[in-house]
Amino acid sequence: MNLFVNDIPIQILKNGEKPEPGHINLQINATSEPITKAKLINHVWLDQATPRDMDVVFDLINSKVPMNLLSLTVSVKDYEAFKTYLKSKFKIIHAAGGLIRKKDKFLMIYRMKKWDLPKGKRETGEKYKETAVREVEEECNVRVKLGKKICTTWHTYTMNKNSMLKKTKWYDMNLVDDSNSKPSLEEDIEELRWMTQKEVYHALENSYNSIRFVFEEYYQQKQ
Repeated sequence: MNLFVNDIPIQILKNGEKPEPGHINLQINATSEPITKAKLINHVWLDQATPRDMDVVFDLINSKVPMNLLSLTVSVKDYEAFKTYLKSKFKIIHAAGGLIRKKDKFLMIYRMKKWDLPKGKRETGEKYKETAVREVEEECNVRVKLGKKICTTWHTYTMNKNSMLKKTKWYDMNLVDDSNSKPSLEEDIEELRWMTQKEVYHALENSYNSIRFVFEEYYQQKQ
């Protein structure tokens, strides 16, 4: 599970799984040592975590005191219990979006002062693939052809003082027609822009870690 809390990447692994070598600065064994903000620096692996341990992690990340955590990898004792815990802690929102290609360029949207990718909530009875195509076409007024799934991201946010967790499935898409493209002002989109890979690299400096993750997963699949 690829989770983003306050835009901090948190990868959830099943019991027995380990992070890739070379990506961790510190390992914390949740069964034998406390979880403190002082230990959550750079890239951390939290092993043998329980839902109660994750409560501590969420409280630390959501506190107003700045922290230097760049990424967190968590191995949980019981993966199914962890998913049940998330459902009890957050209201789950289901969404889908797309990474749209036109030859060697990608379509990015500028919304809320950040570069982003088009996405939106799934409607009742709708499949994720249908949601992805509909949202892309509504937000950008373009026609696309659906490709393969890239990845799934989960990110937290607060709405009306409620803790929300959005599950978004991302799909590779090919452009069919952008002759009438325009940003959806109703969705607070200020600009649409086709970008080369180099331009995307610079745009991601003013984006979200979850969007950066989508591009990384896409590039990895194309290798």
